[in-house]
Amino acid sequence: MENVAGANNTQTAAGANKAYQAAVIGVLSSVAVVLMYLEIPVPFMPPFIKFDFSDLPALLGAFALGPAAGVIICLVKNLLHLLVSNSMFVGELSNFMLGSVFVAVASIIYRMHKTKRNALIGGIIGAVAMGLFSVVSNYFVVYPAYYALAMPEEVILQAYQAIFPGVNSILECLIIFNVPFTIVKGCIDVAIAMFIYHPLSPILKGKKR
Repeated sequence: MENVAGANNTQTAAGANKAYQAAVIGVLSSVAVVLMYLEIPVPFMPPFIKFDFSDLPALLGAFALGPAAGVIICLVKNLLHLLVSNSMFVGELSNFMLGSVFVAVASIIYRMHKTKRNALIGGIIGAVAMGLFSVVSNYFVVYPAYYALAMPEEVILQAYQAIFPGVNSILECLIIFNVPFTIVKGCIDVAIAMFIYHPLSPILKGKKR
């Protein structure tokens, strides 16, 4: 009887933990959606590219609950954003792909050795991975979709050339503009996470201090 009771208690605790994690993912996804609306124009980027902090909640969730949780937060926030978006799904697709690479890489490295130093290293590597991946995702998926649905290729190229006339192709634009912007954007999220993750960690994990 004691074994049965112990097994039932374990199952109950596991179920409660999963429910708590689902609730945390829901809250972080909602915060991420709100942050997607707080877009900041960047003077050295074309007007259709703006800065936001919406990857930060996904990064916190990935550190606390694992890479799968971070990717789920990226997915949910973009599905919710689709309800009122005018980007024809392309912006959300890009945000999901880049954010998923960022938080998954950062979390995987952090979970190898859970220290603040490793979190910082993982976050920076994740930001660099996101920046490099942005060239592939934008060149082969996102920008071709924009060409078909929103803006012709030459219009997008002209937007970059208005900032730096020396660029002659979209690929050059992605390397010169998007890669550093994306890496810096990720690193800013990492820097903020370094300050707020420790006090939030018990809440995110459902543990008492």
